[in-house]
Amino acid sequence: MESENSKKLKDFFGREYHSLKFFVNSKISDSVNRNAEDIIQDVALKLFSGADRYAPINNVAGFVYKSVRNRIIDIMRKPKKLDAVEVDHELSEIATMLHQDMDNPISEEKISIHKHCIKQLKPPYRDIIIAVDIEGYTDKEISNETGIPEGTLMSRRHRAIGILYKKIELELKK
Repeated sequence: MESENSKKLKDFFGREYHSLKFFVNSKISDSVNRNAEDIIQDVALKLFSGADRYAPINNVAGFVYKSVRNRIIDIMRKPKKLDAVEVDHELSEIATMLHQDMDNPISEEKISIHKHCIKQLKPPYRDIIIAVDIEGYTDKEISNETGIPEGTLMSRRHRAIGILYKKIELELKK
């Protein structure tokens, strides 16, 4: 038997899902790794699983938006932890791609330099390079998920690659 709170939540999420997604994107649009739909789904799961434990929810919109806002704050407070093995593998792939046109195979030392330089990029630059060049997302897909215009993403990636090449060049001269 579905509780009254569950019915209210189900109705609200059904009607307001796109508004919630817009709200989340307006708060966290600076990072590819933070997905609005994942945040909304996480909040919805927690709210639905505990719906029977709450007192009757009178202001569903306020209740849900406050829960979403609190989840965003929790995410923003947590330092971003990356799986070192996955990141090293991705950075190795980027290093190899950057040298794919060269006649000589890339050395371990150069791969290490590339990884170091990529890690030094600002998060938005590093994120766009990883999202497009490693994970294979298109600018349109990223734009749809983050709310960042495609043109902004393309110019961000272009700047990121330019900065990356300069950093690598400086490191190789040392």
